[in-house]
Amino acid sequence: MPVVSPLLKPHAGGPRVPWRGAFTSAAAVLVLFVAASGAPTPLYVIYQQRWHFTAWVLTVVFALYVLGVLGSLLTVGALSDHLGRRPVLAGAIALQAVALVLFLVAGNVFVLAAARVLQGLATGAATTTLSAALVDLEPSRGRAGAVTSVAPLTGLALGALGSGALVEFGPAPTRLVYGVLLGATALAAVFALVMPETSPRLPGAVASLRPRVAMPAHLRAEIVPVVPVMIASWALAGMYLSLGPSVAAGSLGLRSHLIGGVVVTLLGGTGALTVLVLRSRSASSLLGPSSVLLALGTLGSLAGVTEDLAWLCAAGTVVAGFGVGAALLASFGTFARVARPDERSAVFALANLINYLGNSVPAVLGGIAVTALGLRTATDIYALTIAVISLSALVLHLNRVRTKRRAVLAQRC
Repeated sequence: MPVVSPLLKPHAGGPRVPWRGAFTSAAAVLVLFVAASGAPTPLYVIYQQRWHFTAWVLTVVFALYVLGVLGSLLTVGALSDHLGRRPVLAGAIALQAVALVLFLVAGNVFVLAAARVLQGLATGAATTTLSAALVDLEPSRGRAGAVTSVAPLTGLALGALGSGALVEFGPAPTRLVYGVLLGATALAAVFALVMPETSPRLPGAVASLRPRVAMPAHLRAEIVPVVPVMIASWALAGMYLSLGPSVAAGSLGLRSHLIGGVVVTLLGGTGALTVLVLRSRSASSLLGPSSVLLALGTLGSLAGVTEDLAWLCAAGTVVAGFGVGAALLASFGTFARVARPDERSAVFALANLINYLGNSVPAVLGGIAVTALGLRTATDIYALTIAVISLSALVLHLNRVRTKRRAVLAQRC
């Protein structure tokens, strides 16, 4: 999942050992962590069939991962600035390996939930550390920002699609994918051992663990219009990652486990492409279009589900993916533009809090609705709610634009 982080800068006096391929390797490890987080998505239907748990339990398992990521981001997000990149990354890799072993041996939903929590903690620590390392290691200015923007959505798409293919065509569907990821994690551990340390040890490691979240009063007018599109895009991603395969199988009759990966790939892959293409655009110019695209794409996907038209659902997902990518740029760009350096850490912590609560809470509520009302009715309500929230972001944005224009005219007069 995409992680909103402040604009990081390498320590001016820190050690910096050039090593050819270190930047590319760090980017690959970042993609690996996010890909691993998306790998269980096509397997949720199998787990649900084997262990006979309800849809709301499934979404709780998903939410536990999100809460693990959020807890990690809020506590150890700045730890590598004090202990160094290598030890924090090594710890995250070790935690990821434990989580993957738990996935391998999982025989009930409790072990699955524990694995997801550990995976969330590992992913949160790794993504912040690797984002900082990429800035330290970038061979040319700007490449780190592009990679950290594109890698999360790319990783989700690759992880879900690769997992779906292995589940559908390979042996041991609930184990093979985790064995492959364990092998890749071993290679990541080797990288952690040989990567150049780019950050010196600094005092204050314990103090850095204290979460700092804030919305300064002077930033509210800029931040509030962005919040609905953040919630809408992350709630949509949460639905696709948790209930997407169930909707594809239960409402569209698409039983192939590969479809579960394709569903996420259409959303995440399109979002990643959008980020790559539009990354130089201003945040203010993307907020309105992202809101419209999210609403139209979500309603298109809903129409496809309602009419049992898989092609329409896929087309709507692609449009929504454009919206997700544009929303990511709009929200990240707004927070980066308005926050002063001395308040950036607390403001971006707030952004992560909004994003991940928007990602997890609606997904759990959707799972409860599926259990109580049925898959089709719950899907209708979920999608319509996302569309309404998206359009409210457009209304707030247009109101903000009108207010600014009136202020400018008033000054001229």
